[in-house]
Amino acid sequence: MDREEVRAYVNQYCQLRDIQYAAYELHARKHNLTSKELFVLDIVWFSEDGCLQSEICERLTATKQTVSAIIKKFWKLGYISLTEAENDRRNKIVRFTDTGREYAKNIIPPAANAEIAAMAELEDKDIIEMVRITAMFSNYMKKKFSEIKEN
Repeated sequence: MDREEVRAYVNQYCQLRDIQYAAYELHARKHNLTSKELFVLDIVWFSEDGCLQSEICERLTATKQTVSAIIKKFWKLGYISLTEAENDRRNKIVRFTDTGREYAKNIIPPAANAEIAAMAELEDKDIIEMVRITAMFSNYMKKKFSEIKEN
């Protein structure tokens, strides 16, 4: 495929990705959240034993400052608790409080159910292929972007 054809597919793919991201943005806004705040709640929700602040940063490819600000907001609201990690006291384990779990139960499970329902519309083989190809493309993107030279 020549460069112009590939560029057209990149544009089409980006539009599709933007549609997906907009769905998260709209859901977040309904609950007066940013998408990053929504994603933090999602990660904590599905971490039964809590998760490290550093794991949230890694998963979201977000800075420590960004994640710390989000966590601080939820901590001040009484939605999460912070516990020092045994092996690294600077790293905190993030867990929902009962109040936080009550708050998030009307936000995260409906979003997760929508994701599952949307994917369930696809044939099994298409789900497997989509995930396989998206993983490959994501890894290539990460590699190619890391190769960009700074001026």
